[in-house]
Amino acid sequence: MKLVIHGKNIEITDAIRDYVHQKIEKAVNHFQNITNEVDVHLSVARNPRINPKQSAEVTIYANGSVIRAEESSENLYASIDLVADKIARQLRKYKERRHEKKTHAQTTIEGVVQQTVVKDLIGDRTPELPEEVVRTKYFSMPPMSVAEALEQLQLVDHDFYMFRNSETNEINVIYERNHGGYGVIQPRNGNGHTNSKNGKTAHAHTSTPEQPHVHK
Repeated sequence: MKLVIHGKNIEITDAIRDYVHQKIEKAVNHFQNITNEVDVHLSVARNPRINPKQSAEVTIYANGSVIRAEESSENLYASIDLVADKIARQLRKYKERRHEKKTHAQTTIEGVVQQTVVKDLIGDRTPELPEEVVRTKYFSMPPMSVAEALEQLQLVDHDFYMFRNSETNEINVIYERNHGGYGVIQPRNGNGHTNSKNGKTAHAHTSTPEQPHVHK
């Protein structure tokens, strides 16, 4: 298993490196057969207004899936402890789902797709962008169904997940709705229509769309 440690605004000392190896390797010990690579990102916020200031993020690449967890606190070692426990729970969920798939070849997820076409993500709010791009992530985007994207959403510790829809070959976003359930954001063509499974068009509703909470 490959374990890589990155640091932002912090020196990765031997003591920190040893502690990360100890905690993270223990967390993934029972899942090494499905774990290909573990990426650990440690960071300390320089902005005094940011509280808590010390964060630990773990991303695991497991057989084509991405499993992610992040925790923050006032103490880096405490953050590492918290994220190790969290990633172990995420891995356990992932392994249980794989087992369920093998046991039940046909699995149906109902009520996942929110058919409303979201035309505006910010509503009446004023968009606020950072002064500069502070982080860029690259990842592969193989085509997948909405049901598969939902599984990925539940593994990456975010409330949204971007994916390439295997039915339309377009980029979609699945997200957690404020009042429960999930929504899917699809690109809209110039005529106000979106592609659907059967080739028909779907019209945008005039009701106010749900606002997904978007984290970094």
